[in-house]
Amino acid sequence: MTRAARQVAAVIAVVGLAGAAGHAIALPDDKGQSHKAQVNDSRWNGRKQHKDYSGKALLGDNIKKNGAHAIQDHGRYSASVNVSEGKITGMKVKHADRGSVPVTKYKTTTNMAQGKMSGAHLFTRSQNTGTMWSGYGYIDDWGDEYFYWFPYAMIDDGDARAIEYYPAD
Repeated sequence: MTRAARQVAAVIAVVGLAGAAGHAIALPDDKGQSHKAQVNDSRWNGRKQHKDYSGKALLGDNIKKNGAHAIQDHGRYSASVNVSEGKITGMKVKHADRGSVPVTKYKTTTNMAQGKMSGAHLFTRSQNTGTMWSGYGYIDDWGDEYFYWFPYAMIDDGDARAIEYYPAD
């Protein structure tokens, strides 16, 4: 091949690759729409949610029954606590597709979840009560944190292996 023919072939190859690369990176129309919907979702605003729940209220009278008790579901996540002899021995969180999710145990002297209001739980943060609280927390796919707080007396091993928790507010 002559030099000019090789240059023309190279230019055609580069133009062809550049044109094909644009199509290879572009998302199909249906995926592009779902991506736009995700980006416009309020949860994509960069702020992570932090939710405190009264584990004692969610567990209720099940504290008297030995075994695993589901306390709450969040989307594809299901939280349950293990009860033995009227004490909580641990918490497990399971993702519907991926199985077990890491759970961290916390301790604090601030009541992170308390009260009720018209049948719905009102979760407020109060001043230091001097009472020890133990909580279990996990992080979901969006980076949101969910915490379940129990009085120290309800936990079998108290604050063993618990991380000190300091509220942001």
